[in-house]
Amino acid sequence: MTGAPLCPAWSEPFSSEALQSISVSGPMADISREWAWGGSTGRGVKVAVVDSGVEAGHPALENCVVDGVAVEYDEQSDDQVRIEADQPPRDMSGHGTACAGIIHAVAPKAEIVSVRVLGRDMRGRAYQFAGGLRWAIDQDVRVINLSLSTSREEYYGLFHKLTDEAYFKNMILVSAVNNIPAASYPSLYASVISVAAHPGQDPFTYYYNPHPPVEFGAPGIDVRVAWLDGHYSVVTGNSFAAPHIAGLAALILECHPGLTPFEIKTVLMACASNRKREV
Repeated sequence: MTGAPLCPAWSEPFSSEALQSISVSGPMADISREWAWGGSTGRGVKVAVVDSGVEAGHPALENCVVDGVAVEYDEQSDDQVRIEADQPPRDMSGHGTACAGIIHAVAPKAEIVSVRVLGRDMRGRAYQFAGGLRWAIDQDVRVINLSLSTSREEYYGLFHKLTDEAYFKNMILVSAVNNIPAASYPSLYASVISVAAHPGQDPFTYYYNPHPPVEFGAPGIDVRVAWLDGHYSVVTGNSFAAPHIAGLAALILECHPGLTPFEIKTVLMACASNRKREV
């Protein structure tokens, strides 16, 4: 799972020196932020946070957490996990609460679902991660935030199958890329929206990278976030960039609930802060 200090190699495309403008022409030039999410609060959109859990009672979340489960490793089970209700939802490390708080700040009426797959040391088995993702897919949660990943090649196929299934169910998966310059999954799949950090603080300033694999850059460096026991912390990592984009996806879906994942990516690209219109 991700957890190393931020490596500039991943956020480099979004630095002031390397950031490239993107041209948006033709009908796509008419896609504006006002059209995409003007007046939206994310109402009616559920967002699953597959992480260390979410502290449901944190004041920054304002009672937006509507459900929670814990995914425990169980070698006796066919899929190696068991799903247990987590009521009220708890966070084991603060990481999941931070991600949920960012989503809530961007999309204050979106409903957060806590899917706990990591423990107090921010560690968990890939089967727990996969089990949590599977549960969220089965619940038809429209947006899933994945600020975690695995770099182990033996799980490439498992996560590829799950993310493709979500994609074809019109579910939006937002995945933080690895904090170090190494492959990690599911962030490298085309079926997810991959996100790295840039140094800005405005939650609505985000960039599109015309040279993937990492597609979008959002605030994730020295950001103030909700943490354990009602506290707050200042953190850095690609983990905290991804939920900004998950929140934006929730805003777009309130306004345009019929959009597919491909169309959501297109709208995000067309509305990126580094776009320039061409006529």
